[in-house]
Amino acid sequence: MNTRTRLWLIAGLSLLGLIVVGLVLQAINTLYFQLSWVLPAWIVQPIFFLVFAGLVVLLVQLAWPWIQGSLGGKGRQRNGSSPPPPPGNRREAAAQNLAAIDQTLDRVRDAVEREALRLERQRMAAELERGDLVIVLFGTGSAGKTSLIRALLQELVGEVGAAMGSTSETQRYRLRLRGLQRAVWLVDTPGILEAGAAGLQRERLARDQAGKADLLLLVVDGDLRATEMEVFEALASLGKRLILVLNKCDLRGEQEESRLLDLLRQRTRGRIAAEDVIAASAAPQSVPMPGGRPLQPPAEVQALLRRIAAVLHADGEELIADNLLLQCRQLSEASRSLLARQRRSDAEAIVDRYMWIGAGVLAVTPLPGLDLLGAAAVNAQMVVEIARVYGITLSRQSAQDLALSVGRTMAGLGLVKGGVGLLTAALSLNVPALVLSRAIQAVSAAWLTRVAGLSFATYFERDQDWGDGGVQEVVQQQYDLNRRDGALSRFLEAAFRRVVEPLQAKQPSLPPRPERR
Repeated sequence: MNTRTRLWLIAGLSLLGLIVVGLVLQAINTLYFQLSWVLPAWIVQPIFFLVFAGLVVLLVQLAWPWIQGSLGGKGRQRNGSSPPPPPGNRREAAAQNLAAIDQTLDRVRDAVEREALRLERQRMAAELERGDLVIVLFGTGSAGKTSLIRALLQELVGEVGAAMGSTSETQRYRLRLRGLQRAVWLVDTPGILEAGAAGLQRERLARDQAGKADLLLLVVDGDLRATEMEVFEALASLGKRLILVLNKCDLRGEQEESRLLDLLRQRTRGRIAAEDVIAASAAPQSVPMPGGRPLQPPAEVQALLRRIAAVLHADGEELIADNLLLQCRQLSEASRSLLARQRRSDAEAIVDRYMWIGAGVLAVTPLPGLDLLGAAAVNAQMVVEIARVYGITLSRQSAQDLALSVGRTMAGLGLVKGGVGLLTAALSLNVPALVLSRAIQAVSAAWLTRVAGLSFATYFERDQDWGDGGVQEVVQQQYDLNRRDGALSRFLEAAFRRVVEPLQAKQPSLPPRPERR
């Protein structure tokens, strides 16, 4: 719209506004004249004022929803502008994840776990700044990982031998590639699929290092067996670039080597590219020479080295960014999981406190014909406190509505009657008849309060969403979990200690019989 058209539009709207104001004033003047003609002069002004005030109130009432919507839209727009702008690349996304981790760690109370997460966060921040390329070699014991690193570096590294588990811990070596500005580190990891507790520990260490790699090399010395295929699938699912190295090719002929390469490419089709399946011979066997010293053939790793260099030159920056972003997301998930466990523990403590408070009140002052639905609907203040644990501010009216909805659901599913029957059968075997009715009432209310309270904790854990199954599924799930033998036994032990035993202690005993004379 050009400037001239805009000026004409403004002028037209102004003229229309003047016409509307004139019509309104004319109507007011006519109304005042008509009232003066019909009514006495002393009453005209009060009536005219009341009519005018009524019209103003009606106009405001009709216009208020539009005004409120406009203000709400502005508020939403203002709130929507508060989040940080979307990251422009993976490095910025990783930096934003690290900043979010700092906010999560501030709310973690466990000092040991918080310190472990903080150290890992510092390591990742240093990796984000430095940006070295990390290549991790992964494979079965004595598949030739250390020999392969030695061939790539052209120097003796590590302990190379036929014994299983010869590499007991990770080792890092610097690899220099022409034309690559970033530092490249080769990481030799302990072997996998080894027997015993020590073998499992080394495998966990190797998997941990694999999760921190920019590029993975899986070294095998033959076809992928079932167990090695599982390892390959696990590594491929990490979302990292993976090169499969067929080592010890000097032990087989060219035809056998070609057949194995085709077989490996067929088995790994769709997970890695065919050109990422490379043959190598890291430590060829020596050839006996009649009358002289055995001939030691040179290592055949040139194809592998060229492939590594090509991948790092073409995709090195992307590999670093992808790896850092993946690690940041994993650390972020770990910190959120830790915070979720802390919140769940706090919520369960609140549920535990309120259910025994309610049970104690009912034990002291039982109500005849008590509707346990009311007890199961949970005190609204408890719902407010659970919401506060999850960072949610809930009004008391909203908490009451939420509690009543869960109470109605429990009644509709028959859980109130079923819970009372379940606890009645458990208590009647061990509780004296004098206190049985009161104990059943108090303990049943506590147990139903627990089921409802844990349902609320699940609701707030899911960001105030009951899930696809709705409130019925969540409540039924908590009911089933709490009626299991282990959970029910622990609850009954606490109920005997907190409810039944105090009732027995307060139960008046019969007067002694008079002695016979």
